[in-house]
Amino acid sequence: MTTRLSARVSALALCTALCTALSTALALPAQAASISSVRPKAETAPLYDDEAGGDANADDPAIWRNAADPGRSLVVATAKQGGLRVYDLDARQVQSIPAPAGPGADDAPGRFNNVDLVQGLRLARGPADVAVVSDRGNDRLRIYRIDRDRPGGPLTDVTDTGARPVFSADQAEINEQKTAYGLATWTDRGTGRSFALVSRRNRTRIALLELLPTPAGTVDYRQVRTIDLPSSFRLPNGSTWAPCAEPGELPQVEGMVVDPADGTLYAGQEDVGIWRIDAGLTGTPKLIDKVRGYGVPGTYDPRTEECTPGTDPGFGGKRLTADVEGLTLVTEPGGDGYLLASSQGDDTFVAYDRERREHNEFEGALRVTAASATLDGSEVCDGAAALNAPLGSRYPHGLLVVQDGKETPGDGEREATGFKFVDLGEVLGAID
Repeated sequence: MTTRLSARVSALALCTALCTALSTALALPAQAASISSVRPKAETAPLYDDEAGGDANADDPAIWRNAADPGRSLVVATAKQGGLRVYDLDARQVQSIPAPAGPGADDAPGRFNNVDLVQGLRLARGPADVAVVSDRGNDRLRIYRIDRDRPGGPLTDVTDTGARPVFSADQAEINEQKTAYGLATWTDRGTGRSFALVSRRNRTRIALLELLPTPAGTVDYRQVRTIDLPSSFRLPNGSTWAPCAEPGELPQVEGMVVDPADGTLYAGQEDVGIWRIDAGLTGTPKLIDKVRGYGVPGTYDPRTEECTPGTDPGFGGKRLTADVEGLTLVTEPGGDGYLLASSQGDDTFVAYDRERREHNEFEGALRVTAASATLDGSEVCDGAAALNAPLGSRYPHGLLVVQDGKETPGDGEREATGFKFVDLGEVLGAID
């Protein structure tokens, strides 16, 4: 009898799974049938967001190319309260930098959110490549010089001790954590000046900060200007819509990238879509694609801290499922290439034409899927970084690094995250 009951349960489970899969397939947009798959070649060791793991949580990567020896290039990645990690091209950790503590026992600790690179910043000791990090916990930028001659510890903190908070007026405001969040760097080819574009957590604001090397060899920064993206939107039916959120929170931006060829900033407003903005934060922002849930009303439930969606009026996009997260560029000669966006809600990466004159049209979508039983794909991806340049024998066609928000197999009930390394040649083949 036990065997017969088990068989019935198994049959019911199989039927339910098949019916669910069929219903899901019928409901998916037409593009779903053309989503390609690529597999990672390597992954970092899991990071664990608990006391034993140092409260480390993988978030955002950046790829530094060692021009003298491309095979010894590095991936610099944020681990939130766990600080900063540096990996070689085999995804092995070569350096770990802790996030700084808060100034007081009751103050928020450092929390490294996003990272990007600047090449050839003119420091007092000469030009140097630097990694720029948004420290959400302390509302500051952290700047690290990259030294190829120190393979065991290539990053050195050169943040000026007098660096001020990016957005907050005082420590009490910092502790509210409406602080520096998303980040992208940009060097103006006309002036040679380097900048960081930084978004504010739970707000729609983006700040343009100029990086300022000092005579002491450190790097400070100053705010040039800010821009506020919309927090509510007029819909075609005449109604006004705002993404559902906890009271007091506005639709924030995190994923950002600047096209160096023309100084165009692409910014992902997580529950809204992707904006195209002049990197100098002048002119009028243009929303180039919307999430599927754009225009869907929602009701926030304080007990569950979740939103219950209402009826979809049909004003959303067809490709992105909130949150819009990591944005990265795949550059090709002649201005060709792609803007890649992490569509976190359906575990895909959406590719758009890099060229503005082509209106950043949709080019394709892909998933990073498991390569083996021990090398899984990427799910619930936050940050991503691509570099279309030879990186030694390991990645002769370039590299894509993506965050994995559900690292498996994990360690029991511990929350594990990490980063996946993907051959960029396979990515381009999947898109093309």
